[in-house]
Amino acid sequence: MTPLAYVLAVGIGIVLGALGGGGSILAVPVFVYALGADPKAAIAMSLPVVGMTSLAGAAGHWREGHLELKPALLFGAAAMAGAYLGARIASWVPGGVQLTALAIVMAAAAVSMLRRKRPVLTADAASVTRTRIISIVTGVGIGILTGLLGVGGGFLFVPALVLFGGLPMKQAIGTSLLVIAMSAAAGSLGYLGRVAIDWGIVIRFTAAAIGGIVAGVYVVRFVPHRALQRAFGVFLLIVAAWMLYQNLPALRPAPHRSGRAGIEEIRA
Repeated sequence: MTPLAYVLAVGIGIVLGALGGGGSILAVPVFVYALGADPKAAIAMSLPVVGMTSLAGAAGHWREGHLELKPALLFGAAAMAGAYLGARIASWVPGGVQLTALAIVMAAAAVSMLRRKRPVLTADAASVTRTRIISIVTGVGIGILTGLLGVGGGFLFVPALVLFGGLPMKQAIGTSLLVIAMSAAAGSLGYLGRVAIDWGIVIRFTAAAIGGIVAGVYVVRFVPHRALQRAFGVFLLIVAAWMLYQNLPALRPAPHRSGRAGIEEIRA
């Protein structure tokens, strides 16, 4: 791994620890553009990194009293089913399409971070039965994104836990990390035997990211959550725009060769 890759891994950990999500969405671009990995291998490698890093962050938030086990298990079980399914679906999706879809998800996450206000529960949404159904559907949907694109989904889990789980923001951040760890583990199982993974890189990257997440859990005590969220949202928009610029040309069909030029090319 290059020094830049280590720095980026630490940065991903810091964001995960401070925001409860979002940082993991950068793991795939780092593997592809900083380490030169194939898109499918990058997605498969990002999942154990995200899972182990998030688990370390969840432990830190547990010690701080910012993790609620019951909603984590409800969301997490649904997300695991979706992540395994998404990893299996990924076998039929070209790598370039996955990277383009990831860039679009990143842009959507950035806009959400820049615009989002804290959700407020209504009496209707607080219905226990309806809340559980929505939680399961939401967990499965975000899990599919995890398996298909290699994203942790924390930028979606945090507001879902606030809205449907009724958790304060700090508890939602800590709880989302355990949910991410569970869904990433299931997604990793879905890729086993289908994609070659360089476990040496995964372990080194994870170690650097865990160091970052410890710092992120500490930073969240002193830096306003909204300021961190806005800054990271702007950064995500920049990365998403660059990824779209890099991958959209690859999605265009090859120009059709006809006439004499086509014949000469076939003969050659």
